[in-house]
Amino acid sequence: MNRVETMDGLRQSPKVDVCVLGGGINGLSVFRELALQGVNVLLVEQGDYCSGASAALSRMVHGGLRYLENGEFSLVQESLFERDRLLRNAPHYVAPLPTTVPVFDIFSGLANGIVRFLGLTRRPSRRGAVAIKTGLAIYDFLTRKRALMPRHQFRGRRATLSKWPALNPGIRSSATYYDAWVSHPERIGIELLRDGLSAGPNARALNYATIAQAGAGDFQLCDGVAGETFRIQPRLVVNATGGWIDIANGSLFSEGTRPEPLMGGTKGSHLIIDNPALRDMLDGHMIYYENEDGRICILFPYLGKVLVGSTDIRVDDPGTVRCEPDERDYILQSLAFVLPGIGIRPEEIVFQFAGVRPLPASKDSFTGRIPRDHFCTVIEGHEDGPPVLCMIGGKWTTFRSFGELAADMVLERLGWPRRIDTAERAFGGGRAFPKDGGGWVRDLAASTGISIDRAAILFERYGTDAEHVAGFIAAGPDHPLPHAGYSLREIQYLIGAEAVEHLDDLLLRRTTLAISGELSLDMADAVLALLAAARGWSAERAAEERIRFLTIMRERHGVAEATLSARNERRSELCETTARSG
Repeated sequence: MNRVETMDGLRQSPKVDVCVLGGGINGLSVFRELALQGVNVLLVEQGDYCSGASAALSRMVHGGLRYLENGEFSLVQESLFERDRLLRNAPHYVAPLPTTVPVFDIFSGLANGIVRFLGLTRRPSRRGAVAIKTGLAIYDFLTRKRALMPRHQFRGRRATLSKWPALNPGIRSSATYYDAWVSHPERIGIELLRDGLSAGPNARALNYATIAQAGAGDFQLCDGVAGETFRIQPRLVVNATGGWIDIANGSLFSEGTRPEPLMGGTKGSHLIIDNPALRDMLDGHMIYYENEDGRICILFPYLGKVLVGSTDIRVDDPGTVRCEPDERDYILQSLAFVLPGIGIRPEEIVFQFAGVRPLPASKDSFTGRIPRDHFCTVIEGHEDGPPVLCMIGGKWTTFRSFGELAADMVLERLGWPRRIDTAERAFGGGRAFPKDGGGWVRDLAASTGISIDRAAILFERYGTDAEHVAGFIAAGPDHPLPHAGYSLREIQYLIGAEAVEHLDDLLLRRTTLAISGELSLDMADAVLALLAAARGWSAERAAEERIRFLTIMRERHGVAEATLSARNERRSELCETTARSG
């Protein structure tokens, strides 16, 4: 990920076979697919990798149970295949998640579900036991040959309230089935990038860069870090910018030749709540429930906290989305409906986030009816420009198969054969993943000299890639950073190996410090000092970066500087109490 070498190479040889625009999960997927086939491919991302919608998912890896009502059987089947592949190919980040659905009626929603399936209504409604049983039976049928997880089961009212006494007492029963969750989705994006780059010098990538049409088949590439510009000449462009597709097409085509709008995304907002009673009550389950208006909501344990969401609201500008106060109120109201005995204090909301689902353009008044499937469309070049393949729609779970679809269309146009299949290709820390994690951790500790506890933490964070991180840590003097469980050498490794250009790259995406609610102001300042030293920033530049990060945390994630500062005091008090008791 050497930025200087990448830029020098493009100046010397501006011709590339394919330029992939967009470094979200789908763009990274198609980049990886093409790179592994030997294609000369360049990825250009205007922000950081996985910094848009790909960082704002519900942290679920699922088949899409509710999509059955829309008749999207092929999407559900594909999603279930890809879910199971991720369980095998990325076991360090993707794990089974028991999911429980509270049921309030028996026949409710059955007739409305049928007419919704036939496309005769857009109105949401509550689903009763029969409708839920039907959907889960289809789920089980579609996964019957693999049987990686248990089949669904129903519990009666008494058994349900015995296990989850805080649930709304108005329930009639509950159903439990299995899907999966992802702990570090942004790190999966980085691992896909590294897998693509491992193909050799034919694969290059730049974050914080943009391209714009410059005539005669040329595009002007602007490096947002150094501020330099120069020209590149791709044979084909893949527009994988998700909710930004129409905006990106504005820079790829001259005025008068731009295509009609292709996207019509909706916003999903989520809250991270620090409430131990709520977390413990869930007992490791996700509660997948309907609010009183029939819209689907979720809550499940996430990194020691609880994730709750989400909304589904149309948006015009994907660059301005954030969780608004009315959305936060809606999510909390839905939580109060399903768990009426648990109250959430404002200070227990330690993080919030929002992103745009990259859905195809639609005039449907009910956003839940907009198709979640994916497809590609090719817009032929104008004024001697290259053709542009636009990746429309998609959901996080199907990133691999969507990338495969787009790559195969590109390969056909280029006349290249596919030589590597990624369906069963493990990546990143999922490679050579051990059956005996404890034994692997002990071996890592013995070979590097770090403690077993430290080795276990690194294995949890990076899977088998922990070997590289531990080796770097052991190669020099190291010490813990404030209140975080991270150390100086670990952060230095991430800065040097993972294309980090801004403080939020580290604290929001390469680590889970911010989203987990564990970030303190002392920790942010300590990491900033390491990044500033690595990049040779002046004191003024570092101060600007600090303001930038604190603004992002306040405006996009609802975390004020005062909150981060207060965490300093709480952590210090906890450390003193622990020391005295010890």
